[in-house]
Amino acid sequence: MPEEFHRIRRLPPYVFAEVNQAKARARARGEDIIDLGMGNPDSPTPAHIVAKLVEAVQDPRTHRYSTSKGIPGLRRALAGYYERRFGVRLDPETEVIATLGSKEGLANLASAITSPGDTILVPNPSYPIHQFGFIIAGAGVRSIPAAPDEEMLRALDRAVRHSVPKPTALIVNFPSNPTAWLADLDFYREIVAFALRHEIFVLSDLAYAEIYFGDKVPPSLLEVPRAKEIAVEFTSLSKTYSMPGWRMGFAAGNPRLIAALPRMKSYLDYGAFTPIQVAATAALNGDQSCVADVRALYRERRDVLIRGLSAAGWEVPSPEGSMFAWAPLPARFAHLGSLGFSKLLLERARVAVAPGIGFGEHGDGHVRIALVENTQRLRQALRNIRTFLQTDNGAPADADLTAAPA
Repeated sequence: MPEEFHRIRRLPPYVFAEVNQAKARARARGEDIIDLGMGNPDSPTPAHIVAKLVEAVQDPRTHRYSTSKGIPGLRRALAGYYERRFGVRLDPETEVIATLGSKEGLANLASAITSPGDTILVPNPSYPIHQFGFIIAGAGVRSIPAAPDEEMLRALDRAVRHSVPKPTALIVNFPSNPTAWLADLDFYREIVAFALRHEIFVLSDLAYAEIYFGDKVPPSLLEVPRAKEIAVEFTSLSKTYSMPGWRMGFAAGNPRLIAALPRMKSYLDYGAFTPIQVAATAALNGDQSCVADVRALYRERRDVLIRGLSAAGWEVPSPEGSMFAWAPLPARFAHLGSLGFSKLLLERARVAVAPGIGFGEHGDGHVRIALVENTQRLRQALRNIRTFLQTDNGAPADADLTAAPA
């Protein structure tokens, strides 16, 4: 019998696991590790959302199975958000579906629309589910540049001309995880025109729509005329309302793609727990000052991090959006690659970051730093990093870092 099952063989070892294991061992030894690796919001969910959850859960009628599409009030609330925020009108019955976070929605839609051997266009680097959701479904992935510029558009043209079979779908993600890049509406117009011309579906991941720091407000792909003919967009409450563990997301857009999701999900789940959906409705319909508060919190942390890294001699671009900084490896550590540098930083500065190689081979010259600690802890991390950069010669981490401690 084969040592591994077919689909498992298509999944490489999870790169982040090496750093996570080393982090766990260090903490078991009593070391204080400042974890800036996982994009796991640390702020509490706003009180009015929690209160609505408590109220709903006390009604025994909400304890039964829910529905895979999401309760009607929640779908209407998401449609209302799109109209207020983007000027996009959605039919809650045919163009909106609730998902168990955007990650589940992306993975299930990949399974629903993919045939073995299909070609999918995915930015590299990108969030792992963008690639591996389709790989698990049996597709082949062709990497394209990740920045929203002419280089990506030229790569898309080459991909259509030289891929066999012709690509069936394209993934876009702005504000981007991990790079933090933002796209504008002109770029989305080019993407929609390309997709319409070549009859390619577009899956847009807009999970960080409300985490931006300047005058450049992230648009929705669905703002482009005719976008709903070929596109579906995924959003999430995880970052916007500090609700990561609640697992509440949405897909919106093309009715054919939206209809494919409940067809798939009805075999797999009954939707999120109804009280969570009720609370999510309250989040979307209620006071939005909490969204501005979250945005201001990440802006403050970003400024502390970028200034502190610069003072330590590590120049990192200041992100315009998302909750991440995409940091190029300091020159004298570049030979280690992102995984080796992440291990070294963990061992000698007691700071955990995400190695860029985990987001694709073109991310290997960077690490992703998440803004998930308060400013006091960030300053502590920066002091540790500054000492490390001033004293370390760039030698690899100890060979026994990935071995069990004595």
